[in-house]
Amino acid sequence: MDSKNHFQIENLGPAKFKSPLQLSKVKGDKIFNFISDADRFVFDLSMERYNHCLQTGETPLCLEKAGPRHDIFFEPGNVSAAIVTCGGLCPGINNVIRGVVMALHYFYGIKRIIGIPYGYEGLIPEKGHEFVELTPDKVKDIHQFGGTFLGSSRGAQDISKMVDTLENNNINMLFAIGGDGTLKGVNAIGEEIMKRNAKISVVGIPKTIDNDIDLIDESFGYETAFDVASPILRDAHNEATGAYNGITIIKLMGRDSGFIAASAALAMPVVNFVLIPEMDFTLEGEDGFLEVLERRLEQKKHAVIVVAEGAGQQLFEDKNRVKDASGNIKHEDIGIFLKEKIAAYFKAKAASVTIKYIDPSYIVRSAPANSSDSVYCSRLAYHAVHGAMAGKTKFVASKVNNKYVYVPISEVTKKRKKIDLEGEFWFSVLQSTGQPFSLGQ
Repeated sequence: MDSKNHFQIENLGPAKFKSPLQLSKVKGDKIFNFISDADRFVFDLSMERYNHCLQTGETPLCLEKAGPRHDIFFEPGNVSAAIVTCGGLCPGINNVIRGVVMALHYFYGIKRIIGIPYGYEGLIPEKGHEFVELTPDKVKDIHQFGGTFLGSSRGAQDISKMVDTLENNNINMLFAIGGDGTLKGVNAIGEEIMKRNAKISVVGIPKTIDNDIDLIDESFGYETAFDVASPILRDAHNEATGAYNGITIIKLMGRDSGFIAASAALAMPVVNFVLIPEMDFTLEGEDGFLEVLERRLEQKKHAVIVVAEGAGQQLFEDKNRVKDASGNIKHEDIGIFLKEKIAAYFKAKAASVTIKYIDPSYIVRSAPANSSDSVYCSRLAYHAVHGAMAGKTKFVASKVNNKYVYVPISEVTKKRKKIDLEGEFWFSVLQSTGQPFSLGQ
């Protein structure tokens, strides 16, 4: 696929209806202008890429700007929409549900909005989950609470049956709120819809507190996650300094990427070690983690360790390959493992240490969105609705290079986003903690 259509958004067909939004097409009249499909942002902002395009005449890779279109595909009076939330809990899900409902109802006058209960299970009739009617009055206060108003589930379901349900219930657009697995699922639903030549738009709204969805600036819920974790780290520091050779270990979520652990440590700079899935480290030997920890205690008499749930899996002898319902490998508990190894190490040296272990993961992910995430969730919801009404499909509404854009789902699910250990972000973490660049590797 060449650079000109690499990020091309698929459409259900020509847009034959006029938007009910009273917006402008004239610049300078102080009224927001409709967005054209020709409005795009350059993806790679580097000087290297800029010079390459100048020298070769190659068109730079661009992303389609998100926002309301003057011409829309769906006639608002004949539209039924559905919303589904999948995967683990995450701050901001209810904000997105509310935003989508409000945008559909008040912007476009859509009256039939269906909530799909308990994830993709809700699209399988045999599961027995009844649809939920969503109205502005029903969702007006849900943003104040964490979790998901609709319920969630993990695991793949029969694609054909799910599309049958959409068609049998005359649903014209499906908004799927979830992470990597959810997005792959809704993309597969979109492909089945295309095979049937059905006119149903499917839209992804990227949700994962791990912030591991590729290409986009960040997924909603991530900022709230490290915001909620920050005071926990403060209190953990108090525990550590309250005892001679006090050690606190805090395990935060981060299956494949350590963004929450790293950002929380930067936000509350009392952390001395951050261990993430992207880095390899050893426990024993010269400059191994235990030896570096020992030196830290000799100097400061306390230590605060933040570890992401997916860190250090290479340290386990029994490589557990059991997978959960979403297809993710179930990790061993690195937090308990570290606590036991640290205790054994200092016991062998007859050294006195006090170790406290804290796992606030389910508290963090169940929290309501903070103000920053609430703003982000609302804007993602609005952009998702505008794109769906224009007949766009199999895309995510997201932010790239601080601009709201539409990106094909197939592009953001090719790989997981990881912390670059040679990047400035990780270097900032190392500067904050004072830990060495490597631990025994």
